[in-house]
Amino acid sequence: MKDRTKPHWFAVYTKSRNEKKVYERLIDEGYEAYLPLQKRLKQWSDRKKWVEEPLLRSYVFVKITERDCHNVLNISGLVCFVSFEGKAAPIPEKQIDVLRMLLGEQLEIETIEENYEPGDLVDIQIGSMMGFSGELVRHKGKSKVIVQIDHVSHKLLVTLPANHIVKSHKN
Repeated sequence: MKDRTKPHWFAVYTKSRNEKKVYERLIDEGYEAYLPLQKRLKQWSDRKKWVEEPLLRSYVFVKITERDCHNVLNISGLVCFVSFEGKAAPIPEKQIDVLRMLLGEQLEIETIEENYEPGDLVDIQIGSMMGFSGELVRHKGKSKVIVQIDHVSHKLLVTLPANHIVKSHKN
């Protein structure tokens, strides 16, 4: 049985385009929160500008105890916890670490919601993601690795150099 007083990461679902506001409100309330942001070049008719956008639209991560769940639900702009079998589903700390490393490496990342047929499993052997596994896919003509975040409907597609991965022997 897990300790209900030990903090765990949870994913919260926000109202559309409320990720930054919910993140700031969580921080203001004294909670540890994480909002993965990625810089993207936006094109308008008259200019281009680099902007920071949430990597996972409508999701913010918060590290709390299960006892704090009710209070967190009162944060304005927050809709609900991502749940599994009716209970807020904890996210493994290692997966939050993966998100932080991916964004720190300035790799080409995009989120996808479509499901792929199982492909080759690969192990990442070079770089800050060394030791992680994923699934190799071809997307838009490029070889990419899918990294799954538990209980979140998005997967991350990461473009890695070919020499960073080897075929996994776990198949």
